[in-house]
Amino acid sequence: MLPYLLNLIYVCVWIMLMPWLCWQAWFRNKPMRGLSAKWFGQVEFNDDGRGTPVVWFHGVSVGEIHLLRQVVATFRRRFPEWRCVISTTTNTGYDEACKHFADLTVIYWPFDFTWAVDAALRTIQPSLVVLSEGEVWPNFIWTAKRLGVKVALINGRMSPTSASRFAFFGWFVRSVFSQLDWIGAQNDEYQRHYRDLGGVNVVATGNIKYDGVSVDRHNPKTEAMRTLLGIAENALVWVAGSTQDPEEALAIDVYRKARDTHPNLRLILVPRHPERFDDVARLLERSGLPFVRRSEIKPGDVMADDCIILIDTIGELSAVWGLADIAFVGGSLDGKRGGQNMIEPSAYGAAVLFGPHTWNFKQTVADLLTGGGAVQVDDAAALEATVLRLLGNAEARRRLGDAARAFVLSQQGATERTLDALQTLMGYATETKAAA
Repeated sequence: MLPYLLNLIYVCVWIMLMPWLCWQAWFRNKPMRGLSAKWFGQVEFNDDGRGTPVVWFHGVSVGEIHLLRQVVATFRRRFPEWRCVISTTTNTGYDEACKHFADLTVIYWPFDFTWAVDAALRTIQPSLVVLSEGEVWPNFIWTAKRLGVKVALINGRMSPTSASRFAFFGWFVRSVFSQLDWIGAQNDEYQRHYRDLGGVNVVATGNIKYDGVSVDRHNPKTEAMRTLLGIAENALVWVAGSTQDPEEALAIDVYRKARDTHPNLRLILVPRHPERFDDVARLLERSGLPFVRRSEIKPGDVMADDCIILIDTIGELSAVWGLADIAFVGGSLDGKRGGQNMIEPSAYGAAVLFGPHTWNFKQTVADLLTGGGAVQVDDAAALEATVLRLLGNAEARRRLGDAARAFVLSQQGATERTLDALQTLMGYATETKAAA
């Protein structure tokens, strides 16, 4: 009865959201793709009859797809006889998955209607489903268990706020989390939260995002980006990445002041969401400062050394972080987002800054600050003062960067611990598939 009640609730929610979704598709150029897969579970999967077991990995969007790159690569090396399917929810996540998993089946995740998840599971017939971070849907979990499919959650995170909200629903939430065969939590605090919500087999594995990040500032992708963007070796580079409104405007104001005393300073802006690329371009136009959009740069173009660079493409922030002498990690000043991933710039040894609102990366922030590997600024004025101070103090930048890189290196190993646990799970998962 409960799954069908959820169906009714989902339909009502979709009816209410439909005007907004249509507006997004029409005016914000965000069409909803993969509707047949999402609404009806009609996914394309070539079952060639080899009878080999299938593992289904899911990452909701770009960040989770990047996390899965390391996990899937390690999984395939360990278990080459298994076939891997990748799913995602967003359009940008799907495009990234197709790019990074070109030789694998990539599908859209079905909405949590009973008919959609049942159809998708019966088509793919996985022995194991691996969910990343916090993507847990009741009907999918219940249907997978009914069909004899093992389900694991990797790199799980559960903030105190989320845990409190889930706890409000008591037995309902426990009926979902108790059905997960294994949960790998990022730290001990998240492990406790999952256990309190009904998780049974919960282990603290560490954060997979520390694995696979580059610590080499001269890696091929970063060097190619340096050449393309015309960044001189003696340039001071400030990257403001994964930014939200009004963080780009604040960065531009600080840059305007800093250029007077640091003429070799370059500012690179990387907004978090693609739909804001045009808004940030208009902001730069109003500023009167010279700028160039990454999408308009062609190999061989000569970049002026005083122009701001707007990265209006997807999937290049990782390489761009490697250019940063100073890295401001966005989504952390407005109090709405809870911060973005600061692990990559830390691994490169940049002088990392972020605002006070970083609950999405609570443990990482605490550890970086304790080890002297980052600076947390309270507001726009503190951001300006800190950037100007670091621009004028190369030794302070070096100390921050060295401490940040050392911390990241000390945290690696979560991928192997996760794969060890999945291997144990697969020992009995290989015996069952979703019923035909």
